[in-house]
Amino acid sequence: MSNLSIAQKALEQGKGILRLAPTWVPRSFCVPGRRIKLHPDDYYVLGGVRGGIDERWLSSTTPAKNGPLTGENEGLSFVIVGDERVLLKDAIDELGAEIIGDRLWNEYKSWPMYSKFFDNMGPLPHHIHHNDEEAAKIGQLGKPEAYYYPPQLNNHGGDFPYTFFGIAPGTTKEQIKECLMNFTKGDNKITMYSQAFPLIPGTGWDVPPGMLHAPGSLCTYEPQKASDVFAMYQSLVNEAVIPEELLWNGTPPDQIGDYDQLMGVIDWELNTNPNLLETRFMQPKPVRDVAEMEAEGYIEKWVCYRSEAFSAKELTVFPGQTVTIKDSAAYGIIMMQGHGKMGVWNIETPALIRYGQLTNDEFFITEKAAMEGVTITNHSANDPIVMLKHFGPNNPDLVL
Repeated sequence: MSNLSIAQKALEQGKGILRLAPTWVPRSFCVPGRRIKLHPDDYYVLGGVRGGIDERWLSSTTPAKNGPLTGENEGLSFVIVGDERVLLKDAIDELGAEIIGDRLWNEYKSWPMYSKFFDNMGPLPHHIHHNDEEAAKIGQLGKPEAYYYPPQLNNHGGDFPYTFFGIAPGTTKEQIKECLMNFTKGDNKITMYSQAFPLIPGTGWDVPPGMLHAPGSLCTYEPQKASDVFAMYQSLVNEAVIPEELLWNGTPPDQIGDYDQLMGVIDWELNTNPNLLETRFMQPKPVRDVAEMEAEGYIEKWVCYRSEAFSAKELTVFPGQTVTIKDSAAYGIIMMQGHGKMGVWNIETPALIRYGQLTNDEFFITEKAAMEGVTITNHSANDPIVMLKHFGPNNPDLVL
């Protein structure tokens, strides 16, 4: 094995299951909600100028776009093999279909999604993610995303557990454009023209590109397309002033100052849909008959299922049970509760993590291992194993 690359060693030693290191990301405009298990001394370990760490990125081959102070490999996941490590991106570039399968490799030549925990004490500004056409103007991909609020990480709701979505029906484009033009004049009052919904742990929302949204203060699991493109359209939130540069984030340099360009990023029909609750809200849905799954010692539910760009499941393995779960696509996992064994790996849910510390709570399952079936044993007599599983585009198993 000494002649094998680190990626090949990881594939062999893990029998198709790769162990990942935690990936922490700060945001200068955010205040950490302190629910993602990072040690209290480490939320500002990168320095006050970088802001607090309020995100953990999962199964990521996408670099964070965090300004000129962004650290090397910030946002990228590492595969761990003993004392060695290799970027998940580099492992996939090297081994391709051996990790993500022929279907995704042939179409994307990369892992085209990632997930994250977003953990902010307060609400975020009303903002938008560009679609592929708009993002291509700055050499990026568009970004659909989705939210799921894990009960295990939401023992408190933060300062504002409500999220604004879209634009209230009856609002005119002129009214929204005026808000954007007033960005530097204090509160531009753009949420006056939106609708807020209370956030409920154990449920989620789908957020396509082009949709204005102001995420609330629950700790959020966010599967999304492999992109970090966004623009802030609200100038003041929670008494914090948003820098004007973030309004123009994602705008081609030669169009900065063009408010019609900002308006063009908005999908007007999507935003003014009067049935947002019906079309964008996601209540978990069992992957198959509940009684059959319970008889086999587990239950699995789709928690993100409205986007073609990704999907996500929540798997619960009952105490003392051993199950073998098959999927038709590669996926990443993050442990939410419990401990036991998954394939050759011991798995456990840490209570507290130091910055730079390795864990046994995050893994990437290759397509071959997923199709053959992943065997999971719950070693607890009382505590269920709960894990979240994030998949790439057009999951063959997603039939509702």
